[in-house]
Amino acid sequence: MGAGHASPVIADGRLYVFSRQGELELVRAFELASGKQIWQQGSAVAYEMNSAATDHGKGPKATPVVAEGRLYTFGITGVLSAFETASGRLVWRQDFRTRFKASSPSFGAAQSPLVRGGRVYVHVGTDDDGALLALDAATGKEQWAWKGDGPAYASPIAIEVGGALQIVSFGKGLLFGLSAERGELLWQRPFTTPYDQNAVTPVAQGARLIVSGLNNGIEAVDVVRTAAGFELKSAWKTNAVSLYMSSPVWVGARLIGFSNRNKGEFFALDVATGAVLWRSPGRQADNASLIAAGGALLATTTEGELLVQPLEANGWAPTRTYALAKSPIWAHTALAGRLLVTKDLDSVSVWRLD
Repeated sequence: MGAGHASPVIADGRLYVFSRQGELELVRAFELASGKQIWQQGSAVAYEMNSAATDHGKGPKATPVVAEGRLYTFGITGVLSAFETASGRLVWRQDFRTRFKASSPSFGAAQSPLVRGGRVYVHVGTDDDGALLALDAATGKEQWAWKGDGPAYASPIAIEVGGALQIVSFGKGLLFGLSAERGELLWQRPFTTPYDQNAVTPVAQGARLIVSGLNNGIEAVDVVRTAAGFELKSAWKTNAVSLYMSSPVWVGARLIGFSNRNKGEFFALDVATGAVLWRSPGRQADNASLIAAGGALLATTTEGELLVQPLEANGWAPTRTYALAKSPIWAHTALAGRLLVTKDLDSVSVWRLD
């Protein structure tokens, strides 16, 4: 019941798991407290993983989203579905396979849908033939489409600048911002990585974005309103560390993340200046997912370990290490209160933090 990057989702006392079993993509709802299954939906999927990503599992990769009584899933072939969270009933489904040359980019659809203000925003299609769409969340009806770049693997986010809501995301070769209401391009900047795999979801506070990608270092940029519209202004950039697939956490005055440098190292930056506060020894893992909670950093690695250390520590010195799984954990860990949910290649597990 594991496999793939799609992370478990916790909402309203339930656990939702999006996974692949044979030739089916399965959506399952469980009682979080007991593990009792409430409902299950499945749909056929025919997809062969890119050979460079076979170790990550067969997908799906995109984490579902719960909003307003519906669960939204984005399958590895680019099929977007909405289910009632109470019953599992399929409300609507959009299949984009006939609209584009291919329905997903080279490594499969991986970005989570963004639900905001009664709309679902999702980047569909393939690397060189795609569109970021805004769909009515209740009906799935398309409201606008922006075709300026093909999809990447990072998820879109929403920010407000000068009272206007913007959708910010990476495409194959661009970092860009769109009007959430009309889909108009507000600003863009070229942003490319080796293998065309922009995969790090931007982190934002206010109009400041933290962005990164393989071999691109980490940069803080401000979205600024001008007389002519909007533009990006760089606040700082460091090449000391860089991100590959793991998005960082922004806590107070610190940015804590997992760099692909030195075969995997944890780090902390000063968000005001970009100065490196500390770096761990290398060879920590292939990848890691990070959660900041209760004054602690919870880092789950692809090696199946959970590492815990104080957020304000002045160096990398985990106070506890737990073995969570024998197979790799590529999906992001989910946390609700003191319950931690992990999804490895073979199973989903619920742990209680003491």
